[in-house]
Amino acid sequence: MPRGDGRLSHELDPERPGPQDACGVFGVWAPGEEVAKLTYFGLYALQHRGQEAAGIAVSDGSGVVVYKDLGLVAQVFDEPTLASLRGHLAIGHARYSTTGGSTWENAQPTIRANTAGTTIALAHNGNLVNTAELAKESAARGMDSDGSTSDTALVTALLASRPDLSVEAAALEVLPMLRGAFSFVFMDESTLYAARDPHGVRPLVLGRMERGWVVASETAALDIVGASVVREVEPGELIAIDEHGLRSARFAVPEPKGCLFEYVYIARPDTTIAGRNVYSTRVAIGRKLAMEHPVEADLVIPVPESGTPAAIGYAEASGITYGAGLMKNPYVGRTFIQPSQTLRQLGIRLKLNPLRENVRGKRVVVVDDSIVRGNTQRAIVRMLREAGALEVHVRISSPPVNWPCFYGIDFATRAELLANGLDNEGIRRSIGADSLGYVSLAGLVAATEQPKTRLCRACFDGEYPIELPAGNLIGKHVLEGVGRRVADQAPEPAEQRYDGGSDGADVDRATPLVTSPGARDALQRP
Repeated sequence: MPRGDGRLSHELDPERPGPQDACGVFGVWAPGEEVAKLTYFGLYALQHRGQEAAGIAVSDGSGVVVYKDLGLVAQVFDEPTLASLRGHLAIGHARYSTTGGSTWENAQPTIRANTAGTTIALAHNGNLVNTAELAKESAARGMDSDGSTSDTALVTALLASRPDLSVEAAALEVLPMLRGAFSFVFMDESTLYAARDPHGVRPLVLGRMERGWVVASETAALDIVGASVVREVEPGELIAIDEHGLRSARFAVPEPKGCLFEYVYIARPDTTIAGRNVYSTRVAIGRKLAMEHPVEADLVIPVPESGTPAAIGYAEASGITYGAGLMKNPYVGRTFIQPSQTLRQLGIRLKLNPLRENVRGKRVVVVDDSIVRGNTQRAIVRMLREAGALEVHVRISSPPVNWPCFYGIDFATRAELLANGLDNEGIRRSIGADSLGYVSLAGLVAATEQPKTRLCRACFDGEYPIELPAGNLIGKHVLEGVGRRVADQAPEPAEQRYDGGSDGADVDRATPLVTSPGARDALQRP
């Protein structure tokens, strides 16, 4: 089985990545079902949210097994592995790292056993902003780092540091301590839990199966496993599901601030957020773009795939013909062989190629979802001109990205954001377009059909709904030391076995799994 190298698979310019997705989480409680396979398919539906690592935790009631590794879901898991992960509840995670580097130790779900013999596995979508504070609290409680440098591992350790409490009671103590964005799925030997931060920044939905319950980052993941949508997990809510059914508790007063960029780029088009279909939202954004930035042209084309719905909306509202102008190679994903400097200069031609017959001699409107550094748009404009386009007008279905995100999306640094240093005309000249238009923030918000006050817009307007820590105690590598570089190559996968709830781990070089005391023989080595 090929090992993952931690590179993302969807970037047009791998040397200059754009906004990177938040993670995807999935959980299922369904006695009698093949929960590991359900989780696999759920993660497959959420692969767009994270491509660095994948993992699944399962329990049969006597012990918890976590199998995880770097790579895509289909690279980490195969049929024999999934068949050996037996139980009645499971959680899964597809990771893009927002705190902690892309290493095996930071892959999720994280796992921790407390001194009472209960094992906790946890998967996290989002990013906490008081990580340094939580690290001090964890150390004060005598919990070591367990080799991880992620905020997720800290939360798992804090839950395990309360052995005198049930996991549910421990969660009600720990969750109010967390600041930032989090949509959690976690579990012990018998119970599935789900929790969402008081602002509900990242999505999390609850679904019903014939013989169980499902929680997932997006409704599209419920669809793929045949679950019907019940509702969203509410901001500030903790849900527990076990043999006694589903119960809910509040750990904080809800102050909804859903991520606006989910509608623009992150979520799948077939997902519904806050009652609004994402595809319909993106088409509506395109219509707003056409009204706000009209132009005389012959053809509207998308940058596939994220620009397609907005391009359709732009064409509908403008009356300009919609068509294909750029073809994306669907089989160019993870690039294991590094190109030479000559090939690197070709940039996105590895993934996009113009349809010369369609664009030659035409005035073209090209619609994309966002501009971060401008490298992708610059290359596309150049390609279209070389293919014979008479004019190239760029339209962007989000406002200028001026501010970094600290809540689970990894943009470039502010110094690298093109819109931070240039005005609209400067950006237009930089990418070489004949004209450039961004949808307004008001237009984008209107397309979501959500009140502005219920949306986090920080990357566009700098208004952060969750207070950020003073100084430099924030960032992806806050637990790894300022300036420390994370190795590009992951270590050999290691097997860790928890012994009686101790904090230590016996490590040998074997399969990429972690087990609790009651599950020592649950997974046979391949």
